[in-house]
Amino acid sequence: MLRCMDDDDDATDEGRVTLATVARKAGVSLPTVSKVLNGRADVSHRTRAKVERLLAAQGYRRRPPGAARAPLVELVFHELESVWAVELILGVENVAKANGATVVLTESGTRHAPAEDWVEGVLRRRPLGVVLVFSTLPEPVKRRLRSFGIPFVIIDPAGDPDPDVPSVGSANWAGGLAATRHLTDLGHRRVAVITGPEDLMCSLARLDGYRSAMAMAGLAVDPALVRYGDFHVQSGYRHAMELLALPDPPTALFAGSDLQALGVLQAARVRGLSVPRDLSVVGYDDVSLAQWTSPPLTTVHQPLRHMAEEATRMLLEQADPDGTARRIELATRLVVRQTTAGPAMG
Repeated sequence: MLRCMDDDDDATDEGRVTLATVARKAGVSLPTVSKVLNGRADVSHRTRAKVERLLAAQGYRRRPPGAARAPLVELVFHELESVWAVELILGVENVAKANGATVVLTESGTRHAPAEDWVEGVLRRRPLGVVLVFSTLPEPVKRRLRSFGIPFVIIDPAGDPDPDVPSVGSANWAGGLAATRHLTDLGHRRVAVITGPEDLMCSLARLDGYRSAMAMAGLAVDPALVRYGDFHVQSGYRHAMELLALPDPPTALFAGSDLQALGVLQAARVRGLSVPRDLSVVGYDDVSLAQWTSPPLTTVHQPLRHMAEEATRMLLEQADPDGTARRIELATRLVVRQTTAGPAMG
């Protein structure tokens, strides 16, 4: 439980700031400071921000006793519709279980940045730590988590994370390069790409890898062959239908996720094209169903489960949430199956 100090405790002891000091400087009552620290919703945003700034400026960080901490690792997605989420869940579960913790899943409520109600909820739950996927962490959210001593790690950050934010990702640029070079090495010259959202760092890195591979092959990038999707089947299908309807359609296509590649395979069937005779397709992620597509999908293996395991280890090892943040990038590799071949001779 939170220890509220009397006004007699106003002087600091060995440099530790007291709650009474913060209350006086913020011009609020001691119970209001207590409400802020306990994540209560009945405090105005303006007052909460003022109190939190003072707490951070004076080096105060709430450290709840071990008995008050739930043995939970909270895994946070902005959506739970994608099959790659299963691999991440299994990876977090492997490490959490070995450390006597249980995994709980939550949705952040907004795209890429946690919503206010999620923040309030996690402060009430007080887990051992939080693993966020495809996310950013605004400064006020970081301050609030740290004031409760709740560490955090981001898997595949949406943007370039701040230096104090631990993160685990994979070699997305190298993956995009390997996928596209495989197609150009087979002799393809009209190579299209359907990457992910424009506001995700991993999408842009895979696209940069594609552009680099095209340049290495001495090929110009046709803007008409570059599309931004959302990593889901429907966007792969929609963009592929448009690409295959062009007067000079691509003979090969790099999809920024295996789900988008599934949409591409369906579009090829609708267009009456044979894969890989008429169209070569490379996916990304190497989720379990990739080997069961017809034909089996050539794809870039992203070590999703390993990424989740590393993130959870990093989370549980954070004795001090304000310590030096680590950033890990794991290798990707091309897995060649049966959806790629040289272009058909006209």
